[in-house]
Amino acid sequence: MCEHHADDNGRTGEQSGSLSRRTLLRGSAATLGLAAGGSLFTAPSAHAIDLYNPFAGYPVTSGWQDHLNRGSLGGIDFAMGVGTALPAADAGTVTNIPNNGTGGHTVTITHSDGYRTQYMHLSQFGLANGTWVAKGGIVGLSGGAAGAPGSGSSTGPHVHWHLITPGGVRVNPLEHLGGGGGGLPKSSTEQDGVPGPVMWKRAQNWLRIESGYTGPIDGVPGPNTYAALQRNMRAWGYTGPVDGDPGPNTWAAVQRLAAAHGYTGPIDGEMGPNSWRGFARFLNQDRWN
Repeated sequence: MCEHHADDNGRTGEQSGSLSRRTLLRGSAATLGLAAGGSLFTAPSAHAIDLYNPFAGYPVTSGWQDHLNRGSLGGIDFAMGVGTALPAADAGTVTNIPNNGTGGHTVTITHSDGYRTQYMHLSQFGLANGTWVAKGGIVGLSGGAAGAPGSGSSTGPHVHWHLITPGGVRVNPLEHLGGGGGGLPKSSTEQDGVPGPVMWKRAQNWLRIESGYTGPIDGVPGPNTYAALQRNMRAWGYTGPVDGDPGPNTWAAVQRLAAAHGYTGPIDGEMGPNSWRGFARFLNQDRWN
């Protein structure tokens, strides 16, 4: 069983101890983030916070109230092996805080509405300060092994996650999913048979959890999404290449998955409304929120 830190009360600002911004991680680290799925763009105009839970597939080992009960300012701990990629819960600008007190290496993502996401106990930062990352882009790697660099007071591998309001108050991020609750919204494809961005966001989150997808949760499928889909479809009879270019064999495997969720049509590799409905019924399960 994973054991954790005493309180995770690291600093929530952009500096830690005597470290200035000039001593924080600089440009060369951007290479890791891009290789692992981070995205470098010009920041968009302001938008309402739209968090999803990037750690839904990992067990919670210390909940919000557990933190408060032991004197912490609050947080959620998710158990995961050292070196696990950490996706951004929403788009924003990255600031890294090395050796952030009990929180160890901490990454802050400042969202355009003033909220800030923080992940603690990283083993490695993924992007340089000032980088804008897309929702789902990788901002670093998890850590937490006792005594390891960046672990702070952690005594077992995990990531600590909390949200900070524009007024500087820590709040439970799980109470702010999707801009106020519910995580990723359910896809209407289950009803109308028309695939769209919400369905593909849910598919990307499913593939992140199960099949190594590390790109953004943006609802725009591309080669990385399709390659992860092909890897997953091995379990449903797909035997072709994992090349990110889906064809009839890929879609026939998706139809076999859809058949386990109400699709009754032919397995012919031609996706139509009924195929998409079955696929979306699978994706609308709460575990892919």
